[in-house]
Amino acid sequence: MKIIQTYKPLTPAVFYILLALARKEMHGYEIMKQVRNDSSGKISMGNGTLYGSLKRMLEDQLIEESEEKKGVDAVPRKYYRITKKGSEALGAEVQRMNDITLLVQSSNLSNLLSIQL
Repeated sequence: MKIIQTYKPLTPAVFYILLALARKEMHGYEIMKQVRNDSSGKISMGNGTLYGSLKRMLEDQLIEESEEKKGVDAVPRKYYRITKKGSEALGAEVQRMNDITLLVQSSNLSNLLSIQL
C-alpha cells in the first residue's frame, strides 16, 4: 500500500517562490525577479511579502538556507534552496492544477469561463 502525502494548496507567493528555487538556489532579490518573470508580471512581491513568505517556508521546512555568498558587489547575501518536502509540495500543487485543468477541459467549461486552455 502506498501512502500519499497530502499538501494544502499553496498560496501564489509560495508556489512561485518554490518554482523559482526548483531551478537553483537563489538570494532574495533574485527570487523576486524570477517570480515576476515566471508570472509574466502578475505577481510582484515586495520585501515584506517575500521575506515573510520565506520565514514561514523555512518554519514549514519547504526551503532551507544555504551558504551565504558574496554577490558581484561583494555584499554577502543569504541564499535559499528548496527541500525534498518543498519539492513534494510543489509537485502536489502542479498535479492539483493539472487535475483541475483536465476537469475543466473534460466538462467543456473553458468556453463558459471565457478561458483558453
